[in-house]
Amino acid sequence: MNEEITIKEAQHLVDKWIKTYGVRYFSELTNMAILTEEVGELARVMARTYGDQSFKKGENPNLGDEMADVLWVLLCLANQTGVDLTEELKKNIEKKTQRDQKRHIENTKLSDKKPE
Repeated sequence: MNEEITIKEAQHLVDKWIKTYGVRYFSELTNMAILTEEVGELARVMARTYGDQSFKKGENPNLGDEMADVLWVLLCLANQTGVDLTEELKKNIEKKTQRDQKRHIENTKLSDKKPE
């Protein structure tokens, strides 16, 4: 698979994989627990790569793989619950744009300028 895919295509690919190789989706609650586990694994790699922790001997960190695991389970949950992540992401960006249009720009903590 050497081509870019959309979120909608990713949802379809995951669904096809589950129905071909995975027998069936795990329950929504099980997938939520798995998502939490995968986010923890991603956090571990982030803490050891960018934070103060060090890797254990023999650990082979793969940040991209951990992020893909999180995305995979999220796509499963979206499929199971009938959520179109493409549409929801569009709406979420619009919501954030309306709500936070000036919030971050005016946040002196985020700028190089010192508060007056």
